[in-house]
Amino acid sequence: QVQLVESGGGLVQAGGSLRLSCVASGNIFSISTMAWYRQAPGRQRELVARIFSAGSTNYADSVKGRFTISRDNAKNAVFLQMNSLKPEDTAVYYCQQTGPGIYWGQGTQVTVSS
Repeated sequence: QVQLVESGGGLVQAGGSLRLSCVASGNIFSISTMAWYRQAPGRQRELVARIFSAGSTNYADSVKGRFTISRDNAKNAVFLQMNSLKPEDTAVYYCQQTGPGIYWGQGTQVTVSS
């Protein structure tokens, strides 16, 4: 059973930065696709960024040029560097691991004040 633990959320002013981390248990991390999702109050959960096992990435249009996803297979960790944060980035951010099976973390709150 895979467990994902996120950290790094918090309160930041608009224009600021945060770095989210997600550490996974188990031994399938290096072959898994990792992703960050977010869910704002009253809205559906949405994909923010994804990184495949070979290292290729894709991003939601709303975060392109501001967010960067990366991974460290030696540490079973995935990161989300968030720069130039906006109030509309406020949400609970979730880490997801795919392959085989789909696993979610418990989420970490990111609040961006204007």
